[in-house]
Amino acid sequence: MLELSILGFLAEAPLHGYELKERIRALSGHVRPVSDGALYPAITRLLKAGKLDEHAEPGAGAAPRRILSLTGEGREDLLERLRHPKQVEITDQVRFNTVLAFLRHLPDPREQADVLRRRLEFLTAPTSFFYADGEPVRAEQADDLFRQGMLRVARATGEAERAWLTEAIAKLDRPD
Repeated sequence: MLELSILGFLAEAPLHGYELKERIRALSGHVRPVSDGALYPAITRLLKAGKLDEHAEPGAGAAPRRILSLTGEGREDLLERLRHPKQVEITDQVRFNTVLAFLRHLPDPREQADVLRRRLEFLTAPTSFFYADGEPVRAEQADDLFRQGMLRVARATGEAERAWLTEAIAKLDRPD
């Protein structure tokens, strides 16, 4: 997820590390904060792999700023990650939002729709936070007010996301 975020944001514009960190933080929020101890080693890996380029520019203080940009190889890696997200990037809401944030960089609407179909397929499978006798517990069956609340909010969110996915897929599938 971190490398996808780095590649995605740098596909939009060259950035220095702090700007990149702030954009990733805004995308993932408090749920999955990004630390310097994770970000800078990921940047180093991508630089060594030839997916990023860097150059120095004068900084506001005495130290120059490292400006990062995406290479052609980095753009290809981004597109491949978007074409074929890992299953956890489909099933985990925060990770899927990261894919969704950059899916516009994938130039083929059919490939975009394929990713959305995977998410829709996942969301149509019966599931719950709680189970009784191997079956998902519905909000109306929950044994306390707080679990009922969790399940009602999850159901409403799921319904809204499924509706949007269905609309988006139909739009992407329409021939121009």
